[in-house]
Amino acid sequence: MTLENKTILVIGGGISGITAAVEAAEVGFEVILIEKEAYLGGRVARTYKYFPKMCPPSCGMEINFKRIRNNPRIKVLTLSEVTKITGDAGNFEVSVRKNPRFVTGRTAIPSSVVDKLSSEIDSDFNLGMNQTKALYYPHPMAFPPQYVLDKEALSPEDRAILENECGEGAIDFDQQPEELTFKVGAIIAATGWSPYDAQKMENLGFGRCENVITNVMMERLSDQTGPTQGRLIRPSDQKEIKNIAFAQCAGSRDEKFLPYCSAVCCMGSLKQARYVLEKDPEAHVSIFYIDIRTISRHEKFYYDLLENDRVTFIKGKVAKVAEDPNTQDLLIEAEDSLQGAKIHQTFDLVVLATGVVPNTAHAKIPYEGLQYDEYGFIRPNGVKGIYSAGCIQRPSDVSRCVRQATGAALKAIQCLKG
Repeated sequence: MTLENKTILVIGGGISGITAAVEAAEVGFEVILIEKEAYLGGRVARTYKYFPKMCPPSCGMEINFKRIRNNPRIKVLTLSEVTKITGDAGNFEVSVRKNPRFVTGRTAIPSSVVDKLSSEIDSDFNLGMNQTKALYYPHPMAFPPQYVLDKEALSPEDRAILENECGEGAIDFDQQPEELTFKVGAIIAATGWSPYDAQKMENLGFGRCENVITNVMMERLSDQTGPTQGRLIRPSDQKEIKNIAFAQCAGSRDEKFLPYCSAVCCMGSLKQARYVLEKDPEAHVSIFYIDIRTISRHEKFYYDLLENDRVTFIKGKVAKVAEDPNTQDLLIEAEDSLQGAKIHQTFDLVVLATGVVPNTAHAKIPYEGLQYDEYGFIRPNGVKGIYSAGCIQRPSDVSRCVRQATGAALKAIQCLKG
């Protein structure tokens, strides 16, 4: 039996949600795409390059954004969160809270006006590693291409500048959250992931040593649109990074923290090692690992680095990271299990390869009947009409997320067509 309501709701505007939305819309279904951030793209938008091709995310994202722009069947709601879902397949009722952007989009805001503002906030896109104006453009490739205003951070002087110099109707300081309700036939959950909290591993120094960063921070540090315009300099003193260590399985495969393997961290660090080699012909990389886990075609990506004399692989998990109080250099303590020797080595910067935690570990999809495993990953529990894709299911790289999202779109379509 074909269900009457042919609208598909997609929760999450990362690569999985975007893929599911465009695949469903391009075969004729109405799609509502919900994203809690001010822009689409999720974690992929914050990535410097994909592996294994080492091309920037704009390669695929700009095509998908064009597909969204050109398809009137896709309705995009950013700064929005699903708060409640009731009903069943073909007859879901979804409550959505849409938070204010305060920028209407009706009138363009000149960059010269933004330049006059002094109020600043931590850059969420760059993971707090630099500051941005309280009226900001999320990132150069942001979709939708609109400014966002943090009204609470705005000084009275800056508010007066915006009131006096922006075009009429460009900013609405009185915007309030909206409560919206949608009737949909099927739902695709693609709420993505967050990095494991590195501060939980006190022995590794994150939060205590300024020059210990995480793998997601390394992506932003390497990017030309990042906090240092792509220059590999360390946070404490802007010194060029010549000797860098990657600590694999930072908290992962450890019963005290994150017991499972996140699958993509090894390839991520191998990719970031290439960033370093490409940017500085004199830099050296050391990779401390338990096992290097690369699959099929990715093996060559690993073997190429094995032959590089500027990369050293040490089979041993990092036990401790300490800081020299005078130089802020970092001392790593580890054991080389192949050589049977203790290591005490100094580095300019340490990158922790933190694992993948599904966002459903912290915020479940608000529908009774969905089931999750002990780590927060959603289980394939057979709820008709609700499907999932991407890292909500298991840690996955971009190509796997895209395949899963296409499959979820097909399942939703099959559900609606009976």
